Amino acid sequence: MAGAHERLAAGLDTLSRGHLLRTRRVLQSPQGARVVLDGRELANFSSNDYLGLANHPALAGAARESIARWGVGSGASALVSGHHEAHEAAERRFAAFVRVERALLFGSGYMANLGILAALADRHAEIFSDRLNHACLIDGAILSRATVTRYAHADPAALARRLEASGAETKVIATDAVFSMDGDVAPLRELLALAERHDAWLVVDDAHGIGVLGDRGRGTPDALGVTSPRLVHMATLGKALGGYGAFVGGSAGVVEWLLQRARTYIFSTALPAFAADVARAALDLLDAEPAHLERLRANIGLFRDACESRGVPLEPSRTAIQPLLLGEAQQALRASQALLERGLLVPAIRPPTVPEGTSRLRISLCAGHSQEDLHGLAAALAECAT
Repeated sequence: MAGAHERLAAGLDTLSRGHLLRTRRVLQSPQGARVVLDGRELANFSSNDYLGLANHPALAGAARESIARWGVGSGASALVSGHHEAHEAAERRFAAFVRVERALLFGSGYMANLGILAALADRHAEIFSDRLNHACLIDGAILSRATVTRYAHADPAALARRLEASGAETKVIATDAVFSMDGDVAPLRELLALAERHDAWLVVDDAHGIGVLGDRGRGTPDALGVTSPRLVHMATLGKALGGYGAFVGGSAGVVEWLLQRARTYIFSTALPAFAADVARAALDLLDAEPAHLERLRANIGLFRDACESRGVPLEPSRTAIQPLLLGEAQQALRASQALLERGLLVPAIRPPTVPEGTSRLRISLCAGHSQEDLHGLAAALAECAT
């Protein structure tokens, strides 16, 4: 019988033969529309830094000023002594930004979703999860010990049938707002109507919608006009907002319950105060300088038009995520490498991140891409990925 190390080696070999081994790229520059990799400057279409804020002087300045005042560590969990004025101010700012009663700052979006679902649901509850949800919603549902029922992607009718068949006392609908690998938007209006009808919570992971959709980037619920005390709005800070961490916003009662019961909040050291101050600076920037979002939206339209004119069959998406489905993992890897040779950094996404047979190029657009970058990528896709 093979030992523990031999089993790991065999597993790695299986991944390698299936073209599913991951490798890390070591960047030699800050995040941005252009990055340096192995000494080469590349047009970067791999980052979730949609508004170009990760290296923005206003955010860097906020971090420096905050570190000078608060230091670099929070020292304890938020419920012990790790909750500083900076955290409190950031939570109030986010609540005002997305127009909810209250917000809570978590260490990451992954931790937030684990905490939300385990706090709202227990073994007597049922969680209804979109089939294409992000791993953190999937894992959070499993760890909650609730019954987990998956419904067909973005299909309110399929969800309605499952809700009607449920006898659970507590029901939770969990969905991405913008699906991270497809770029499509969940039908939040219809999902909220079902939540109201069936006395359910609606947990929305807006990681890829905050900063991109809605008035001044206030997120997907704002863009779709969705508001309710049943809505639990999670938004990460590490994508369009340029920093790190996550907020959960909602009614005062929901947020207080999470503060009291979300284990990933209670038993984690609080984020450094500078991360909270950076988040506040990002929200201030979105309100004060809408040009960042306007450039991103213009770039999305320009790129889709450039691809359409060249016969590049993108999936339908009005967000910064523009996928090109290729099928098998090896095809996606080949296309990604061909683009890299042309000076374009575009990741190949393979199972288990996406279903078998749907490997793809996941193209991320940002405000800092030039027209030349976008037309160059469209032309290269037409040559080596179609």
